[in-house]
Amino acid sequence: MLRIYEVALRVVEELRPAVAAIEVRDRDLARQMRRAASSVVLNIAEGSGSSGGTRRERYRNALGSAREVVACIEVARAWRYTSFDAECLREVIGTLVKVTR
Repeated sequence: MLRIYEVALRVVEELRPAVAAIEVRDRDLARQMRRAASSVVLNIAEGSGSSGGTRRERYRNALGSAREVVACIEVARAWRYTSFDAECLREVIGTLVKVTR
């Protein structure tokens, strides 16, 4: 399993307060953010159990979901639902970019 799995799981824990704050104002955005954040972790785990092109595809899916979480945070910040910073996803995204090359 990639070390980034543990980092991604920690990010989900760090996102919990932001998701709760967003949910008060916009349930749909919070739901989408929750699904995308979960998808990052789940696709990393699935990719770790795969090989070849399937592994790379799962990691690409995780990367896309991580970028979606960043977009959700940016939208929530634009609406002033939260001031949460998406910086915690930088390491996850950076690693996933490297393993999908």
